[in-house]
Amino acid sequence: MIRKAALLAISALILLPSFAAAEELPYVYTDWRQFTTKDGLPNDHIFAVKVDGPRVWIGTEDGLAMLDKRTGRVQSWNEADGLPWKVVSAIAVHPETGEVWLGLFGGGLARFSGGRFDHWHQLNSGLVNDVVYGVAIENDNVWAATTAGASRYNTVTGEWSIYTEKNAPMEEIWNYGVSYNDGKVYLGVWGSGVLEFDVKTERWKDYLDPDGEMEIDLYRDDGIVHVITTGVSYVDGILWASSYFGASRYDGRNWRGYFIKDSGIPSDFINYVYGRSANEAWFCTDKGVGALVDFETNTWVKYTLDPKNKTGRAVVMRDLEVLREIDTGINIPHNYALSVDLDGPDVWIGTSKGLAWGMGGQYYTGLREESPEAPISAGGGE
Repeated sequence: MIRKAALLAISALILLPSFAAAEELPYVYTDWRQFTTKDGLPNDHIFAVKVDGPRVWIGTEDGLAMLDKRTGRVQSWNEADGLPWKVVSAIAVHPETGEVWLGLFGGGLARFSGGRFDHWHQLNSGLVNDVVYGVAIENDNVWAATTAGASRYNTVTGEWSIYTEKNAPMEEIWNYGVSYNDGKVYLGVWGSGVLEFDVKTERWKDYLDPDGEMEIDLYRDDGIVHVITTGVSYVDGILWASSYFGASRYDGRNWRGYFIKDSGIPSDFINYVYGRSANEAWFCTDKGVGALVDFETNTWVKYTLDPKNKTGRAVVMRDLEVLREIDTGINIPHNYALSVDLDGPDVWIGTSKGLAWGMGGQYYTGLREESPEAPISAGGGE
């Protein structure tokens, strides 16, 4: 009798449905809206995007635009409206004055305030070059990263400072990006890695690829992955850097490199990086956008567009393992991504064929447990 009961119990266990353990997954953006010239943008080639409260400033190949998030209406300015140069390659908004500072690709530096444009260039100021790739606000100063060094303009005193190979550790002077936070300015320099400028001491520190190999990273996590740096972002004590050969993260003691061979980044050719926190960063590449959403587990969400079907896709990856593939309907209007800004739970992405707005809905940081049988919740469900 005991033996029969035991056999029945074993049979019952075999017949019970098996439930997979809950899996920790990230938030995935599935609620997107796109903006192009059809919506009022002056051009679909978006070099820069910067959120300023309800306003989204957009730098294009043919003018400046401002999108009102509340109404969806777009206002634009070109040279006929006083914009000093049509190609707007960088944007920064002063957090105290609300002044909009513009890097102009070939036209120098401009300030937009009170409906008026003011203009600085090589012939009327201390701007070292008129091809401006990046702009950042540091206290009362405005930094411009140019193709021939960096310039720092004090908006109170009118004083200019110029940094080139003569007074800064630049092996090359092609400055690609600039970022300011926590008393330090970071420059991404083509051929010179990342330069750190301590505002208080006015001392420089450089971060170079220690193995000296120009094409590949010979030794993993030994330093910045490459000296051709295209973007820098400093947040929560973490330096994020992008290059045309991969990405880097530095916590002040340890480096970590990211490549397509060992992560969910869409491509090693990276145009821009924006760090959301010490745990999350967004990378704009030539083959889509990659978000490292959980540093500890190397979990990524890759957003791409199928150019044939015009369908957006999000792929959740841990290392090289695909955890989930989600059809988002739409997401980014083109895979060549050039800029990104984060606005609370939302994300804005500029591409070569338009602007994308990913709405965060129920955004959460890091990972949460979800049953593999259930869709990812969000503004994040299939």
